Amino acid sequence: MDILLILIILIVPLIAQSSVKSNYEKYAKVKNSIDMSGYEVARKILEMNGLSYVKVNKTYGELTDHYNPKTKMINLSDRIFEEHSIASVAVAAHECGHAIQDKEAYSFLRFRSAMVPTVNFTSKVASIVVLLGFILQFGDLIYIGIFLMLASLLFQLITLPVEYNASARAKKQLEQLGFIEKKDKNGINKVLNAAALTYVAGFLATAAQILRLFLISRNRR
Repeated sequence: MDILLILIILIVPLIAQSSVKSNYEKYAKVKNSIDMSGYEVARKILEMNGLSYVKVNKTYGELTDHYNPKTKMINLSDRIFEEHSIASVAVAAHECGHAIQDKEAYSFLRFRSAMVPTVNFTSKVASIVVLLGFILQFGDLIYIGIFLMLASLLFQLITLPVEYNASARAKKQLEQLGFIEKKDKNGINKVLNAAALTYVAGFLATAAQILRLFLISRNRR
């Protein structure tokens, strides 16, 4: 059981990240049929949904794309922002999906946003508490750390419908605008599905880590 849990913790996220990177690199090199950049696609989708006030900003890095509900800003990595690739269309549309969720007060997005301060705190404290529990041989302290880790697990669980729903909205918006040509559809689906799987992998890895710590702590009693 311990070996299985370790494999889940270490291997599953690596496989998911590898899938994201390979699909991203593949379709970042394939020009989209509409000959538009990620920025242009984002602006079209936002304007069609009455979100012209949402800014689209270029940020550095790779796969650093995200929507900030507090600032009402979509941040696209430089390649997604500038290039006319299938990956640019998929990622930009996905982030617009989050902006639409925000406008419509999508419940899971609101709940996830409300949890951010709590999760930021518990994620920093949990590992310290667990470590101290093992060092001091104090089992109850380990359980407190595990309980704190459950906040991160809940956050990741809530993130799953948020991300899958944003991808579904992205595909719908692209179809309504006529931005999905038949030859682009497969690539767009692969980019979006691979990205969503990273969240599934993260959830499984965190769940496995919590279960492993619980079993180790129980066996030490």
